[in-house]
Amino acid sequence: MTEQQPPRPEYHPGSAQARLNRPVHERYPQIRPTSGYADPRVRRTGPGPGAGTEQEPERSSKLTARLVLALTVVVGQLWALTVTVNEWMQGDTGTAWWGAGFLVLSFLVVLGLWLLDPKDR
Repeated sequence: MTEQQPPRPEYHPGSAQARLNRPVHERYPQIRPTSGYADPRVRRTGPGPGAGTEQEPERSSKLTARLVLALTVVVGQLWALTVTVNEWMQGDTGTAWWGAGFLVLSFLVVLGLWLLDPKDR
């Protein structure tokens, strides 16, 4: 006759009970080593046919153009921020306010680009 073992306690890492703080040798002990090819939870193994190819080249070029324009504005904002802070620290507040106005205007340009076509987000 086989002797039935008592049920194992639920494992909690960092438990106050020393017997539950046992080392776990597997990285993900709840997933069987056959995961990926025999695990019933894995339904799709990867991207389907045609993955990685551009389906809409016009959309891609439009998004690339917007991205380049937005990055150009961001570089301009960083330059303007540097100049504005330098002028402000030197006490030339008139130039600093013009720089702050440029920063606000360039932010609005990028915001306008973002709002241009909501379906591309």
